[in-house]
Amino acid sequence: MFPKKGTIVPKSRKGEAGRYASTISTALRSELGTSARATKTVMHWTGASDRAAKYWLSGARGPDGWHLILLAKNSNAVLHGLLKMAGRDEYELTIELSAARAALARATAMIDALIVPMNEPR
Repeated sequence: MFPKKGTIVPKSRKGEAGRYASTISTALRSELGTSARATKTVMHWTGASDRAAKYWLSGARGPDGWHLILLAKNSNAVLHGLLKMAGRDEYELTIELSAARAALARATAMIDALIVPMNEPR
């Protein structure tokens, strides 16, 4: 008798597990696309294998544990999808407001840097 090799992947997942994998897949594909470059980017972000990254992008499986955290760290789309699945949409607004505040601070600093030289005597 010969030992079996390889991983058997179910054709589709039912319920919450399938919705989770689908949500992560949709988020990754919306941000990165479906090219080989997308797979390599996911691998770079997480340190996961090529096969795992392809599973996540296709929606056949979802990332677990630390890989999910690393994806959320690097992908706004994954973070938003995760917050929505967790029923924490209000935190999404907080994230957007923080980003807007940082952008305004950068713009203010740039304006201040341009105004100061104009007021100095030549």
